[in-house]
Amino acid sequence: MNADTSTQKQYRAGYVAIVGKPNVGKSTLLNALLGQKISIITPKPQTTRHRILGILSRESFQAIFLDTPGLIDPRYKLQKYMVGKVHQAVADADVAIVMTEVTDPDIPDSLLEEIKKQSVPSFLILNKCDMINRNEALPVIESFHGKNIFDEIIPVSALKAEGVDEIEKTIEKYLPVHPPYYPPDIVSEHPERFFVAELIREQIFLRFSQEVPYSTAVQIIEFKEREGRKDVIRAEIIVDRESQKPILIGKGGKKLKELGTAAREQIELFLDRPVFLELFVKSRDKWRDDDQWLKRLGYGD
Repeated sequence: MNADTSTQKQYRAGYVAIVGKPNVGKSTLLNALLGQKISIITPKPQTTRHRILGILSRESFQAIFLDTPGLIDPRYKLQKYMVGKVHQAVADADVAIVMTEVTDPDIPDSLLEEIKKQSVPSFLILNKCDMINRNEALPVIESFHGKNIFDEIIPVSALKAEGVDEIEKTIEKYLPVHPPYYPPDIVSEHPERFFVAELIREQIFLRFSQEVPYSTAVQIIEFKEREGRKDVIRAEIIVDRESQKPILIGKGGKKLKELGTAAREQIELFLDRPVFLELFVKSRDKWRDDDQWLKRLGYGD
């Protein structure tokens, strides 16, 4: 009994915030750490809107990751919500990971001030080190060492999962001694319908350009699991203006059909079962600045 108690005391668990500017590889890193796709990824900045929670359970520790939206200067209420989630994640975290690109190591001053203010263990991840000679990273590392902000600085390639083992070891070292918060087989507390909506939104970002992806939200209106038959999923794609509807639908519904086919394939891979997916496009004027619609779509507090 004493041995079990001693072992339990040594287990470490806590919350880890992954923060940084858009498109530095935060979602790619989270997926690499978890060994599976849990956060959507596209080449466009600001793909992540929610504070995605992913759970990594090991024999000696459990890290609960908060993959946050990229830090930007907000232009409308949705973006203000996203920036608020970044700062909230740092405030809630036991460990803060600040991520930037080694070739463009720019970190907003507001984020550095937030890290200093919270006084939590923090370390810097220099991503995309596969794009340069490792020696070229040394001046960047030395520069950040001189700022005396970060407890650790780790060069990685999130895309190639290089440096992931070192990140794990570092996280474990700084997590507080605490029993696990979740059962070991739980990878996220978000329901399946949340990930389905995200996978549909990912395809919108991949297939449409300019402002259209940023003006859309996805709402699951029906999700029926049917044993021995295809699940039935119906979703609404909400757009910011009526003029955006025909862009998403396309001539004769061609664009929407192609979007639905691609999204269904990704959803079936994620759920590991066949689904019937039906998409609808609806306009909600300026929903990104509407408090009621932001709350209804899961972006409000």
